[in-house]
Amino acid sequence: MKDAKLSIKSHPTHQTTLQLRDSITVGGRDLLIIGGPCAVESLQQMETVASQLANAPIQALRGGVYKPRTSPYSFQGLGAAGLKILDQIRQRHQVPVVTEVMSISQIEEIAAHVDMLQVGSRNMQNFDLLKALGKIDKPVLLKRGLAATIEEFVMAAEYILSHGNSQVVLCERGIRSFDHYTRNVLDLGAVVALKQLTHLPVIVDPSHAAGKRELVAGLAKAAIAAGADGLIIECHPIPEKSVSDARQALSLTDMAELAHSLSAIAEAMGRRVPTRTLEVPQLAVA
Repeated sequence: MKDAKLSIKSHPTHQTTLQLRDSITVGGRDLLIIGGPCAVESLQQMETVASQLANAPIQALRGGVYKPRTSPYSFQGLGAAGLKILDQIRQRHQVPVVTEVMSISQIEEIAAHVDMLQVGSRNMQNFDLLKALGKIDKPVLLKRGLAATIEEFVMAAEYILSHGNSQVVLCERGIRSFDHYTRNVLDLGAVVALKQLTHLPVIVDPSHAAGKRELVAGLAKAAIAAGADGLIIECHPIPEKSVSDARQALSLTDMAELAHSLSAIAEAMGRRVPTRTLEVPQLAVA
């Protein structure tokens, strides 16, 4: 791995800082906090999320429109209609949005409507998809596979970089274990290791690691203390009614409180949670 493009030895500053929009970055002093539902369900839902999180230090919104589900009978996402909703929200609130891409055929359409494309755990080693994402000029959030080693994770990111796209953010989201109390086991050792091995930003998804909302805040704080560059957390206007991953979703109030609570830990780590807030437009939802 010593000759890899993502090796920390290959980067003059030993740390890449990526820009999502204007002053919103990841990898530098500022932490990137991303919040939002597992799946986009309606314009009203996303408008509520954006509006209620507007006074919290949350810099980007997430929402799935193409959903990889274990069961073929589970909700698969709104698809193109969901993308249009995300685009309306990002323009109306002037906030970056993140959503998952599942296939090469979806890349062009998704890239036209969002600020960052996410590769989910199940697609971490979909090498044709990674190569195609290496040819676009858009940040890619790459999640660790549920049973992937650190080396496999790093090499997956290298596929994107080796094809020309240096805008990659790594995401530790927990790995599968024998213990079913938590959905997965959050590997904070991997966060520390990745920061030493690569120059790429590393964020953490405590929602998928925990699988239970009452565990999310503690894992989120531990991730920042371990040196993570940010967090991506699931939240919903009415968590119990979320069409997917309801058990792990925070309420919007809890999401805002968690984001505010991270400042002290960030300061102790020589970082900061940006005070920039999302804009609340005066335009009413039709």
